[in-house]
Amino acid sequence: MTIRSSEEREERREQVPHWDVAVIGGGPAGSTAATLLADAGYRVQLLEKARHPRFHIGESLLPANLRLFERLGVGEAVREIGIVKPAAEFVSPQHGDRLERFAFAQAWDKSMPYAYQVRRSQLDEILLRNAAAHGADVVEGCQVRDVEFLEDGSGALLSATRDDGQAYRCRARFVVDASGRDTLLANRLRTKRRNEKHNSSALYAHFRGARRHSGADEGNITIYWFEHGWFWFIPLADGATSIGAVVWPNYLKQRPRGASLEAFFLETIALCPPLAERLANAQLVSDVEATGNFSYSGEVTHGRNFLLLGDAFSFIDPVFSTGVMLAMQSAFMGAEAIDACLRDPARAEAALAKFDRGIRRGPQVFSWFIYRMTAPAMRDLFMNPRNVFRVKEALMSVLAGDVFGDTPIWPSLRLFKAIYYLSAVLAAPRSWRAWRARRRMLRQADDAGMAAG
Repeated sequence: MTIRSSEEREERREQVPHWDVAVIGGGPAGSTAATLLADAGYRVQLLEKARHPRFHIGESLLPANLRLFERLGVGEAVREIGIVKPAAEFVSPQHGDRLERFAFAQAWDKSMPYAYQVRRSQLDEILLRNAAAHGADVVEGCQVRDVEFLEDGSGALLSATRDDGQAYRCRARFVVDASGRDTLLANRLRTKRRNEKHNSSALYAHFRGARRHSGADEGNITIYWFEHGWFWFIPLADGATSIGAVVWPNYLKQRPRGASLEAFFLETIALCPPLAERLANAQLVSDVEATGNFSYSGEVTHGRNFLLLGDAFSFIDPVFSTGVMLAMQSAFMGAEAIDACLRDPARAEAALAKFDRGIRRGPQVFSWFIYRMTAPAMRDLFMNPRNVFRVKEALMSVLAGDVFGDTPIWPSLRLFKAIYYLSAVLAAPRSWRAWRARRRMLRQADDAGMAAG
């Protein structure tokens, strides 16, 4: 990212299209922001590097997503592609591989009793086409390479490359970075940081023939803890099942030289007997993918005329299926801030400060639980839930994604944290061993990374 004076770029400015807002990326965050800003009357162009539909991981949604879909006018379209997800399940080998089910209907707010599992290729296309239907100019197959902010603060020049090799430039008064894990502006600002408290990698693929639950629980997501991290089991409406392993980074380095990623993934599944049993008669129907450096965060959420949304700012471990909800929620907050900046510049500083607080809130709430999910005390609490002073209802609200509204869950969550800390003291020897093992694995991953560099 560079800054150019308005004088240096005056000639170029006159030769490129002008927009009120340029949105980089057509995932849930970018498409949501483009829709809302177009509805507010702004001239919006969305630049997406791929062509939809395109594969993306992250198929499990939260009940809090559903209200956002309705506000965008896509609620029915999402229902048509999804399988109902009434609960989240956890299976712990430290508790005899027993399954504990958390029904969303038991959350504090009873009006959000379910979510959906979806193919992200379908969901993301629905949201992208919706942005176009609401008036945003959607350009697919066009990857933004650089953003040049003008010295006078009047906007920015974006340089992109179309998938046919042709160059494209445009000018915008405000830039939205919704580039996902590409983290375009964070990389250029050098504000992206690996999450030092919780770093992980992932292996994932789709199967057919996996054994599902019967009846209403068919669409539940199941989380399986195992010695190297955890697995997800996500049933999809077309009969496929998404299986993924989120593991400590050093585990991927244990793959034998010459072994295929597919063979290594199947060997990893075999380390979790209750999951392997559900996949005993299943067939792999996709390539196995691997992703490293899974968790990160940014130091900067916005500037004078830009802001970062969703994964472009931060990505946390997906154990609670928060990705799509946090992306869309950040887009609602971001669109509100941009509207204030463009409509009434005197309010810009306050609006962006409010956005900064809001976009940081979700990851902060979820991260407290994520950092402790492998701790013996936290597993004990999840596998033996109690609703004393409504702490289980408050926990269920977190699992449902209900952390941005007015639901009064916070006193009960503070009590839950106090119970956890007390339990951790009582389980100190186990907790200490687990913490030391985690630190050792992270240190080994750091050492390996430095050696490779």
